[in-house]
Amino acid sequence: MPTNIADASAAHTDFARLRRLHARAVRDSVTLIRRVTPGDLSRPTPCSAWTLAGLLAHMTAQHHGFAAAALGKGQDRAQWTVRPLGADPVREYTDAAEGVLAAFAAVERPDQACALPEFSATRTFPALRAIGFHLIDYVVHGWDVARTLDLAYAPGAELLRAALPIARAVPDGDFRLAPDSAFRPGLPAGEEADTLTQILTALGRSPHWHRPEHCTPDDGRS
Repeated sequence: MPTNIADASAAHTDFARLRRLHARAVRDSVTLIRRVTPGDLSRPTPCSAWTLAGLLAHMTAQHHGFAAAALGKGQDRAQWTVRPLGADPVREYTDAAEGVLAAFAAVERPDQACALPEFSATRTFPALRAIGFHLIDYVVHGWDVARTLDLAYAPGAELLRAALPIARAVPDGDFRLAPDSAFRPGLPAGEEADTLTQILTALGRSPHWHRPEHCTPDDGRS
């Protein structure tokens, strides 16, 4: 079998697996967010500059942006705009989650070009990488929401194994200290750290984070 055919077949297999795990990560987040009540929206989150309202608005906007990217419309920055939550933020989030899953389900090739202006204004990314970017975001944000609500969070082992190398591939450095950075600088994990802890610390999350008793609502970015 020619190498290029073998490589293409492997890429399709990888994309099918990643798409399945991506759907699991997004649906796990939906399960958590369906537990959110109006009184929870002012709670602080592990994303220090966001209350739960701000985090939920960001997560909803990212679903819209990545859905647009999968449909060939990601270059439109309006698709990525974070908007204030409406009267039913849980329904908004659920609809956006279903939208991004449907959009990636329609992608036919793992090398399909996706415009991700929040990552680069001058280049596109293959769908295989784009769905990986979105997957790691929702594994971590799922943990953010769970910690905020004091709920258990236990993604499946296969999902975590797929997410770990993606988390480790995210560039690290002082630039993560910028106000608009999605992640904080990486933290040490410890030799005996489990897979979820390794993912969280690679992206600057402390697995020991606990919700403080008081907070000042702030919908800014962490």
